[in-house]
Amino acid sequence: MKENFAPWRNRLHEIIFEADTKLGKLFDVTLLILIIISIILVMLESIASLNDIYGTWFNMAEWVITIYFTIEYILRLICVYKPSKYVFSFFGIIDLLSILPSYLEIIFGLAGSQYFASVRAMRLIRVFRIFKLAKFLDESKSLVAALKASQAKITVFLTFILMMAIVIGSIMYFVEGGQGSGFTSIPRSIYWAIVTLTTVGYGDIAPTTAIGQFLAAVVMVMGYGVLAVPTGIVSAELVASDSNNAHNQSTQACKSCLSEGHDADAQFCKYCGEEL
Repeated sequence: MKENFAPWRNRLHEIIFEADTKLGKLFDVTLLILIIISIILVMLESIASLNDIYGTWFNMAEWVITIYFTIEYILRLICVYKPSKYVFSFFGIIDLLSILPSYLEIIFGLAGSQYFASVRAMRLIRVFRIFKLAKFLDESKSLVAALKASQAKITVFLTFILMMAIVIGSIMYFVEGGQGSGFTSIPRSIYWAIVTLTTVGYGDIAPTTAIGQFLAAVVMVMGYGVLAVPTGIVSAELVASDSNNAHNQSTQACKSCLSEGHDADAQFCKYCGEEL
């Protein structure tokens, strides 16, 4: 595959997948601007008064952006050794989702008005383009790594919170349950406990007895701890991740396995050994 890879495809890969050159930076900036414009268009289209007036212009702008994204998707398939690997990668799926709704809208839109609801759902899928922004956020990788490293601790913490909500909800049902009370069952009381613990506090259910109000106050104070603990866990992992990683990485992407995060002086991919 490498022997049949033309020089122009190498150059195309450098522009599309990397940002070390002027053309690469220009490509990324253009793509970033179009993604933001597209997301704004989706939001504006949902406003009926604006869509009635500017609907045609919104549609034209959307198709210009869709065509650009379609060309981008095709070029990405051309400039990698294994196109199928990109197609089924996270960003490959996101890129496909960003262009597919517009074409599906034409196909199903011509079939009849009974598919109108499906068409509307397809148009909303375009919001997935916001995930394409992750390509431009270098620190997103550190955040993902920190979340993975703290997964076990957070799971244990959430399990403890769930157990506590069940216990508190059961107690509140025993204390507050009765005729005319919002605590009509243990599941509904658990719902109140979760809402209160997370400091959301809808106010649709509230204790009326002195004991119930005392327990509610305790739960409210505990809610601050619920917010602080997972934040501290992830923050600690982020600090550890930053201290272990050297910030001298390039924007090079491997043409074979599509991996990124290589050292600035790397000549070969550290994941598959392919020459960069």
